[in-house]
Amino acid sequence: MTELAAVKSALKTQAVETPSWAYGNSGTRFKVFAQAGVPRDPWEKLRDAAKVHEFTGVAPTVALHIPWDKVEDYAKLAAFARELGVSPGAINSNTFQDDDYKLGSICHPDAQVRRKALDHLLECVDIMDATGSSDLKLWFADGTNYPGQDDIRARQDRLAEGLAEVYGRLGAGQRMLLEYKFFEPAFYSTDVPDWGTAYAHCLKLGEKAQVVVDTGHHAPGTNIEFIVATLLRENKLGGFDFNSRFYADDDLMVGAADPFQLFRIMYEVIRGGGFSPDVAFMLDQCHNIEAKIPAIIRSVMNVQEATAKALLVDRDTLAAAQRSGDVLEANAVLMDAYNTDVRPLLAEVRADMGLDPDPIAAYRRSGWVQKIIEERVGGQQAGWGA
Repeated sequence: MTELAAVKSALKTQAVETPSWAYGNSGTRFKVFAQAGVPRDPWEKLRDAAKVHEFTGVAPTVALHIPWDKVEDYAKLAAFARELGVSPGAINSNTFQDDDYKLGSICHPDAQVRRKALDHLLECVDIMDATGSSDLKLWFADGTNYPGQDDIRARQDRLAEGLAEVYGRLGAGQRMLLEYKFFEPAFYSTDVPDWGTAYAHCLKLGEKAQVVVDTGHHAPGTNIEFIVATLLRENKLGGFDFNSRFYADDDLMVGAADPFQLFRIMYEVIRGGGFSPDVAFMLDQCHNIEAKIPAIIRSVMNVQEATAKALLVDRDTLAAAQRSGDVLEANAVLMDAYNTDVRPLLAEVRADMGLDPDPIAAYRRSGWVQKIIEERVGGQQAGWGA
């Protein structure tokens, strides 16, 4: 197999998970702008997700969020998804919206509140069992706003105790993915603020616990690819939440703010053996002013482009330059790959897969947007909290 054929073959195996909540109305803390045709329930979210997979060919799973995607029969929801050609992905918990969680959830000083949060997390594992999902994704808004508000070490003890209980509930083939975020909504201390804290807890828990890297959850200037390389080296990278930021956690489309960073991340993924089903590539984005389905399709394409460029890096030439200390040549090898226009290559890959070479154009011609605008009249549109 030629090098180019190997690249094309690898690209055909890529899978990008789309988040159910991205199909609903979302926005900033100031305003959510409603759009016509937005899904009104999890079933309609799945129908939109299936359209993304139909036109990209590489979005076969949909992350669910509980309780935003709460239904009476999760096995039925999973069966419906599979009829559409997709399947449930990670189950995302929510321990940040109830009034009880004002001072935290599983780190809260009140044992009753901690119990409530843990019961929710255990419910999410039950939903994993019902849907066939293998991943439980955890993000906690827990933290403090003022020095002295709570005991920092005690909160870590509570976190460890809670995670251990949930970890013990996981079944065969299931894992826990722990996400971190360095601030917001807690401004003085956040209980899982960085990859080191998440890694320390996952290391203690065992092999079923791994770290999630959200590309928007870092301070400006953070070398995210170093974090990725380190976690891969330790076999603790469980997946990504892909998005972009200019300032903080902006949840913009992946690759929109710094496509070069996305390329560098994907190179370390490939270099470290992370281009496999063991590392989940999921979008976690907020489509506030842009049309949702085309934005998600474009995001999937952005991940594909960064991956294609990373696969084109001449690793032998790069390694030789690194060994000889040729700094400029080593950098040039990376830049040559990054500056390659991979859009024709990806068009060929899509054609080989029986897809339209231009997913956005194909979606616009499909008439889906007109169909859902006409059909989804009335009812309560899905969004944050629904």
